[in-house]
Amino acid sequence: MLSPDELQELEATLLPTLERHHLRLLAHGLRTLQAIAGQRAGALPPEAAVAAWAAAQPLIAADAGFEQAFLTQIGHVATQLAAIATAAGREPLALDLADLIHWATGEADRRLRPPAAPPDPPPG
Repeated sequence: MLSPDELQELEATLLPTLERHHLRLLAHGLRTLQAIAGQRAGALPPEAAVAAWAAAQPLIAADAGFEQAFLTQIGHVATQLAAIATAAGREPLALDLADLIHWATGEADRRLRPPAAPPDPPPG
């Protein structure tokens, strides 16, 4: 779970609303995966551990459709966190909110940057 200070830090970014929402989902997914693994360092927990954790959560397990949707979404989050961690040279579970904000800001900057102009043709 994100602390009130972390939520405030996330909301203070200059990211558009939809990107802040995506960032919140990533941050909550990271915390969920850290809770499943029982640590805030190391590799992501295996899919079987995530599935077992979800099955042990009464609110998730009560609805098979939701459980499957949750597992699909947490799988997407895990994939994205792994890519962010690789780019940052860190282990996925060692990421923190600052890492996610840095990544999201960089992604937004890349999308907003105008395309590079083609080079001028050589004289002559």
